[in-house]
Amino acid sequence: RILAIIPARSGSKRLPGKNKILLGGKPLFVWTVEAASRVPEICDILLSTDDEEILSIGKGLNILVPWMRPKKIASDKTPSVDVVSHALDWYENKNGAVDGVLLLQPTSPFRTTKLIAKSITLYAADMSCPVIGISPVHSHPLWMMKMDGDYCSPFFEDNALNMRSQDLVPAYAVNGSIYLFSPKHFRDKNSFFGAKNTPLLIDSEKESLDIDTLEDYERAAYFLEASSNSIRVVS
Repeated sequence: RILAIIPARSGSKRLPGKNKILLGGKPLFVWTVEAASRVPEICDILLSTDDEEILSIGKGLNILVPWMRPKKIASDKTPSVDVVSHALDWYENKNGAVDGVLLLQPTSPFRTTKLIAKSITLYAADMSCPVIGISPVHSHPLWMMKMDGDYCSPFFEDNALNMRSQDLVPAYAVNGSIYLFSPKHFRDKNSFFGAKNTPLLIDSEKESLDIDTLEDYERAAYFLEASSNSIRVVS
């Protein structure tokens, strides 16, 4: 039994109202609801929101929208772990224990049903390890710099800047699309991450897109338009 939690807060400083902004004619969070709804291992999809419009739309989607998120965990400074803890505790108190918690942020609209199902398959093989969505980085972390007054200096002081690109160990970044973990791990560590994590590698730039700014949203719209044009050409 996997509980999917979709956190959809009302506010956003960089892209106001981003969780309900229309993409392809439907609110952003609905893309995630639709993808998760087709995964049989998910026992329930719980929408956590403090937005009345999102709550109203969610109630018509055959998912759990049991309450308005309390104000104390609805600010832009509220850690995601507090939101998940609130939702998980409520759900297990009402419906019994679950085997895993799947955190699906609305800002990854092109995360597919197939990708969600794959994360559950990986998790079933070793439920002691969280499954984390990752993607290859464009700029290697060993080549990063930091500001030092009027100058800049290597972020890592191990001569890595002199290494050839082909000699660097491949690096990956958390893309925010999928976090899947056991309730025990989450409560013990108060984290979605473990010392070791099972990687869900996402090479697709479209599937790994995380919408946080207007530029990200414009990229999402571009992906949709490109996909639509491709369909028209084929037909």
